[in-house]
Amino acid sequence: MRKLIYSMGVSLDGFIAGPDGEIDWSAPDEELHRFHNQQTREMGAHLYGRRLYEVMAYWETADEKPSAPDHELEFARIWKDMPKIVFSKTLEKVEGNARLVRDSVAEEVAKLKEQPGKDLAVGGAGLASTLTKLGLIDEYRLFVSPVVLGGGTPYFPALGERINLELVETRTFGSRVVYVRYRRVEYSERPGLRLAG
Repeated sequence: MRKLIYSMGVSLDGFIAGPDGEIDWSAPDEELHRFHNQQTREMGAHLYGRRLYEVMAYWETADEKPSAPDHELEFARIWKDMPKIVFSKTLEKVEGNARLVRDSVAEEVAKLKEQPGKDLAVGGAGLASTLTKLGLIDEYRLFVSPVVLGGGTPYFPALGERINLELVETRTFGSRVVYVRYRRVEYSERPGLRLAG
């Protein structure tokens, strides 16, 4: 079964955007951009909500700008080739290698995870929040920037129950961004824990 991975830049206090939606604090430098390029290349498809899809649509034509840095041109090519599934009830159409889904998010994502192929990525707080609450996200990847925003759009939604995670990878970049990768585990899988009985 394919894994569903939620990967976003996040402030030290847990926000992916500031109080007014600002994300300028999370712009990647070349080293981090190339790391994102590699991770994106390893995905089989990207799942987007309307808002993030509209922001990311920039990459549909970014490779037509010859003055852009190589790492940005590379990402544009990867992004254009990547299948994208956009969940929206309000969008009329999507461009390029994307398809629009208006029906049940839970059913569609469960079907996608059962198909053969590379892992899936989800971006954007709204869609990721829904999928987190449904228990469909298998891995959380956070790029923690050295900034405290004091409010904004949280990486994690308010939850009715906890999610048990295991740290599987960390990396610190020259920009002082710290990458942490966690996989979801069942309570009984956590090291040192035994179930009663």
